[in-house]
Amino acid sequence: MNDQIVHRGPDDEGFFLADGVGLAARRLSIIDLTTGHQPLSSRSGNSWITYNGEVYNFPELRQELAGRGYEFRSQSDTEVVVNLYEEYGLEFVKKLRGMFAFAIYDRKNRRLVLARDPIGKKPLYYALDGRRGLVFASEIKSILQFPGIRREVDPEALDFFLTLEYVPAPLSIFKEVRKLPAGHTLVYEEGKATIREYWDVQPNEGPGDFPRAREQFLGLLEESVRMRMISDVPLGAFLSGGIDSSAVVATMAGISSQPIRTFSIGFEEKSYSELPYSRLIAEKFKTEHHERILSADIQSLVLQLARCLDEPLGDFSNFPTYLVSRTARENVTVALSGDGGDEIFGGYEHYAAQKLARFVDAPPLFPARALLSRALRLLPPSDLKKGAVNRLKRFTEGFGHAPADRHFRWMLFLSALQKSALYTPAFLEKSFLLDLHEREPFRSFFARSRRFSGINQDLYLDLKTYLADDIMVKVDRMSMATSLETRAPLLDYKLVEFAFSLPPDWKVRGRTGKWFFKKAMEGILDPGIIYRQKEGFSIPIKNWLKTDLKELMLETLSEKKINDMGYFSWPAVQKMIVEHLQNRDNHAHRLWALMQFHLWHDQFAGG
Repeated sequence: MNDQIVHRGPDDEGFFLADGVGLAARRLSIIDLTTGHQPLSSRSGNSWITYNGEVYNFPELRQELAGRGYEFRSQSDTEVVVNLYEEYGLEFVKKLRGMFAFAIYDRKNRRLVLARDPIGKKPLYYALDGRRGLVFASEIKSILQFPGIRREVDPEALDFFLTLEYVPAPLSIFKEVRKLPAGHTLVYEEGKATIREYWDVQPNEGPGDFPRAREQFLGLLEESVRMRMISDVPLGAFLSGGIDSSAVVATMAGISSQPIRTFSIGFEEKSYSELPYSRLIAEKFKTEHHERILSADIQSLVLQLARCLDEPLGDFSNFPTYLVSRTARENVTVALSGDGGDEIFGGYEHYAAQKLARFVDAPPLFPARALLSRALRLLPPSDLKKGAVNRLKRFTEGFGHAPADRHFRWMLFLSALQKSALYTPAFLEKSFLLDLHEREPFRSFFARSRRFSGINQDLYLDLKTYLADDIMVKVDRMSMATSLETRAPLLDYKLVEFAFSLPPDWKVRGRTGKWFFKKAMEGILDPGIIYRQKEGFSIPIKNWLKTDLKELMLETLSEKKINDMGYFSWPAVQKMIVEHLQNRDNHAHRLWALMQFHLWHDQFAGG
């Protein structure tokens, strides 16, 4: 099991075996390079921990414990965490400020405690039944090494993946394996598991006026970045040239006495490359800048990355995330990123689309909306990353989904009608045709989101689903595949709580997303960076499926493979392939998801 995740920690390994309990650890040495060996025991020896991640406020917590008489053998945050458990019991996890997934074995109480950080930056999977007890790991590939774990696909998880391009927690693509949701603990004792939530963002009244809010935000941002710059190994930052990563780099530059090392990825297709913008930021803040153009063998890269993922993931941006991670790892061991700005401050276009939809959803406009949709279908998709036709097509597609699904309408890639055509009768279940807000775990999150108003409802839904189960999964797997640790200052839970205290109209004003964030960065970043159109960290997959990846697509989605698998109708798949190759429609998302599932199945499900 431990050998399967050597990429997550190539510097050291360790084991604890006693009382019918086995703990294993791989270590990527970041803090206290010499004495941070794991698994590690508490001062009393009663508790042992295996731990992935970083707790950034460990110096203050260490001082707190020292004041209570604790003595330490190392300088690591790991030793602080396990002793905090002994001092405060199960409530100790609320004191931690960082990204983490860990297991603590309490020998005295014969208890195993699993915990995952509030936002879900670090993964934690488990399998539980009466015969085996509890099996857990950072990646599913480790759990699959355990005797008796079956590799049966969970049909509900597969449907969610094809609908959303990711599998939401607590599901995993395997029936027998589950994810511990972000902000939760699992306590296993006397053969039973109890799962509890220890953190969730709550409605809270913010600072009130903009000057005070800006001051508070910039203070939190500097504090968050400063904490994440603590490292005993070389450190740098991803730089896309967008406002999120630029704000992080600007803050780092203001803190550091040395030039910040920054890393960017570009594309030969001009409309997909943001290198000119990242260069502007690098020059402004005098960083030590590194660039790479994505010009590798794309097909080989697709197959390589499929092996890095335990579950199929349809997010196109895993390519640039992996390549920028690989570029950074050649120079540093830790990189800060701008992840999270869109989900907490309202940066995605679908937030503005949702505001507009409240008007367009009016019954008198139904005929005009249908007419526009039919007219747009006659136009071929553009090869550009974003254009007027592409945007309008995507906007009108959203109206094929229920208004009650709110902004998810622009994040769904299969409608009930499309599923009825694509899925075989043997695979199709009635539950798959339900609107998203009627299905768990989304039903619970929709109910909770009503505590908030306006766009903050949509942001809450993304925080609990898309951010945790797509973005964080992508960043973790792609960076860990290169043995690089990534840290996201904008997703410090205190900064997240602050963002949700801001009024909804401070997030999206008219067509301007991230209004507050952008206004707050004025005077720090140039207006051309702050107010330029959002591009996103994406790739020209729709074009590659017609060129570099055409052969792989036709091989992966061949008639024989589709029919042998038994989930999908070959005529429906063939229709999408033909329409895409003839540029009659853009099926990139749906075809790519089907390819990712089949590539994953070949790797992990014995298929």
